[in-house]
Amino acid sequence: MTGHVHPTRDDPTAAALSEGIGGPVGTRAGRHPWWTPVRVLLALTALCLALGLVQKAGCYQSTWSDDGQRYTQMCYSDLPYLYTGRGFAELGWPYDDDAALRDRYEVMEYPVGISYFAWAAAQATHWLSGSPDLDARADRPAAELAGDRDVRREVRLYFLVNAVLLAAVALLMIWLLAGVHRRRPWDAALFAASPVLALTALINWDLLAVVCVAGALWAWARDRPVLTGVLIGLGTAAKLYPLFLIGAILVICLCERRVRDLLRVVLAAAGAWLLANLPAYLSGPDQWRVFWSFNSERGPDLGSVWLVLAQATDTAIEPHTVNTWSWLLFGAWCVGVLVLGLLAPRTPRLAQLGFLIVAGFLLVNKVYSPQYVLWLLPLAVLAVPRIRDQVIWQGTEAVYFASVWWYLGGYLAPAGGEDAALYWVAILLRVAGELYLVGVVVRDVLRPAADPVAEERTPRVPWRAARAPVPLS
Repeated sequence: MTGHVHPTRDDPTAAALSEGIGGPVGTRAGRHPWWTPVRVLLALTALCLALGLVQKAGCYQSTWSDDGQRYTQMCYSDLPYLYTGRGFAELGWPYDDDAALRDRYEVMEYPVGISYFAWAAAQATHWLSGSPDLDARADRPAAELAGDRDVRREVRLYFLVNAVLLAAVALLMIWLLAGVHRRRPWDAALFAASPVLALTALINWDLLAVVCVAGALWAWARDRPVLTGVLIGLGTAAKLYPLFLIGAILVICLCERRVRDLLRVVLAAAGAWLLANLPAYLSGPDQWRVFWSFNSERGPDLGSVWLVLAQATDTAIEPHTVNTWSWLLFGAWCVGVLVLGLLAPRTPRLAQLGFLIVAGFLLVNKVYSPQYVLWLLPLAVLAVPRIRDQVIWQGTEAVYFASVWWYLGGYLAPAGGEDAALYWVAILLRVAGELYLVGVVVRDVLRPAADPVAEERTPRVPWRAARAPVPLS
């Protein structure tokens, strides 16, 4: 079977929407000499990110100094605050153990991949700003720098530098996603035109880990386990969650008896992660450990079901309790994914298993920041390449995106001073949307006929028949 699968002939929703412009693509439709699917997807991604940049324009104009504006206009971003709050205005190395620098600035609380990227963007910002005098800044109190006119100009430039670099990352990501299923490049359009991509891409540096996940999906589809492992390791050096793809690969390798491929992935991932962390650890082991201690000491936080439970019951849930129960529940969820994969009539796809595992982690985690939807996005659009299901899920994410900023701005709190129950509703709605997509994936795994991608894959040999002798005649 050759040629691309056209969405208007594959997705009922796309077919219905196409009626206004002539209906589904016909059997005699030709190809444009220049506008290939990948080029269209790259243009869609660029447009989506440009809209996301416009959405941040209000905060950009005020250099994120108006507390009310960043919540009413929902244009908050961590990037400008960390430029002055973590020493990048003085080009401080995130893992420098210099006592004077550490007295002035907090240690970067992110994994090394993000810290390296943020520091490199600061270097570019200083160069584009004409290399300001850092000695003069070191002689001033750090608290004064955020209000300095030159530093405020650099903050805006720093945001733009990161926006350009992250846009390049997103374009690479869409190229990778379009190549996972050679005959289905249009599945990646659900990522390229995603409203949650526009809304959350510039909140933090999460796209650095997401592009590694997209690369791992691409490499695995091409039967390159070592490259898959390297990309998982590099992704884990930027955020923890890409590590969970190894669990999905474990299920696939158990189903298909590919022990060597599993070992290659694990060893390559471990090696890449160690090499990525080595410069940070050697330059400042105490600073390197901050990320791990910061997360272990964190209690129930924004977006989590734990926060709803703590506020609704007026109970202070200790970090140790949340840590223990979160990992126990996540472990049970992973066992369920393993059983599902082993019982499936066909070996589930990596995107399906990866989505289920990451979704389980986010559902029971003690913090669920708005930009964490990006962790699921590439896995979700490849696991469930249907417009209707994506609209339902991403719609709940968009509702939560608005609600979290209004909650932080105090606009959801009742006049009597009680807890903001409307924010709990938004959290539970987001959870319901995610569980809906989980249910769709589970159904597709157990009933491959419902999976639009499954027709291109062969059934798995049953476990008991795997070693049965092949008849000679």
